[in-house]
Amino acid sequence: MNTTSLQSNRFSLSLLTSLFFMWGFITVLNDILIPHLKGVFDLTYLEAMLVQFAFFGAYFIGGFGYFLISMFSQDPISKIGYKNGIIIGLLLSALGTILFFPAAHFQIYAFFLAALFILGLGFAMLQIAANPYVAILGPEDSASSRLNLSQGFNSFGTTIGPIIGGYFIFEYFKNVSNGAESVVVPYLVLTGMLLLLAIAVKLAKLPRLVNNNQIVKGAGALKFKHLRLGAIAIFLYVGAEVAIGSFLISFLGLEQIAGLSEADASPFVAFYWGGAMIGRFLGAISLSRINKSKKYITMFIVSLLAFSVVYFAVYLKTGLGFQEILPYFLFLILNYLAFIAGSSMSGKTLSIFALAPIALLLVGIFGANMWAMWAILGIGIFNSIMWSNIFTLAIRGLGDYTSQGSSILVMFIVGGAILPPIQGAFADQFGVQLSFFVPMLSYVYLAYYGWKGHLQK
Repeated sequence: MNTTSLQSNRFSLSLLTSLFFMWGFITVLNDILIPHLKGVFDLTYLEAMLVQFAFFGAYFIGGFGYFLISMFSQDPISKIGYKNGIIIGLLLSALGTILFFPAAHFQIYAFFLAALFILGLGFAMLQIAANPYVAILGPEDSASSRLNLSQGFNSFGTTIGPIIGGYFIFEYFKNVSNGAESVVVPYLVLTGMLLLLAIAVKLAKLPRLVNNNQIVKGAGALKFKHLRLGAIAIFLYVGAEVAIGSFLISFLGLEQIAGLSEADASPFVAFYWGGAMIGRFLGAISLSRINKSKKYITMFIVSLLAFSVVYFAVYLKTGLGFQEILPYFLFLILNYLAFIAGSSMSGKTLSIFALAPIALLLVGIFGANMWAMWAILGIGIFNSIMWSNIFTLAIRGLGDYTSQGSSILVMFIVGGAILPPIQGAFADQFGVQLSFFVPMLSYVYLAYYGWKGHLQK
């Protein structure tokens, strides 16, 4: 690769990384919208979780539509190009965010859900176009490294999103004429940022790359058992991660846990999503080719540095004392040891990382006060590598069916639409704390998939 091409790819990767940050930032704002809209419209937990149902349901519709086109015709991305696919995704996303203005003006909950559905369609298109584009934007042997880097910045967006979004929605704009309108200015700002990104991508001289994986007509990818089981794993992983995040503010508001107001609880959500950022950066190092001694030292240093970013972001908002977050260090140590125990093996690491949340959920369900609070927040660290590990295990050995298999996996992100309402129904019936049994079942299956389910027959 010549110098000009290398510089072009670096610029393109930087631009695409900003996309990952934006959709992480906006996605996590759903965790702020849920308790906010629940109060504004006097919703049950089940009704409030329709926020996630509308948003992640769009992933299923978008992924399924893409799968049908690829099954009966040619790969849409190969036809329109990655660049145009990304622009379409950004414009759809901007349409979704700008619809928050009329939704708030007319104070119609269903209007908010429609806006979230369109926003989700845009993000589904971005997932389908941007992920493989990052992967092929350079040498094949460093593809996972580039994806981990981009996903790390996606997690950075999910880390600071609750802090910034919580401040504007719960505090700065809380005294507007009606509660629903407190979301208008933040989402109009996001609309402007998405449009600016679309213009930047349009004007940028991105490398013209095509998808080299052949799309074979028919649904041949479904003949692979490890892909079918992997699709279930994606469904349950995304569902569990989103469901836990959706209930964090309500959980921290319980008197037996922390008794925090919505405004005071929202910054703590950063520890949950920030944990995913920490783990993803560690996962990138863990899968690298450097020798073990340097690898583990580097992982330890990066772990502390990434945690410092999370803590500093929360400290700026809350002034939280260092001694108050000491329990979180226990989960950092456990995460570090789990990587060592995983021995850089995707399946084994996935199983270990799935067992840890089961234990932490039990503490959160039956415990109280500080330890229950930090146990649930600490789950985010172990969610970190699940997407990449499940995805790579599920498409391994698919050959010409790789693109079709990938679209199936994207389609099963719909778990984020299904599990939160189920947990919401449990919360209405049995209380918020006991409702965490719902995501626990997901991690039992994920432990199985990492142990046996991913094996190719």
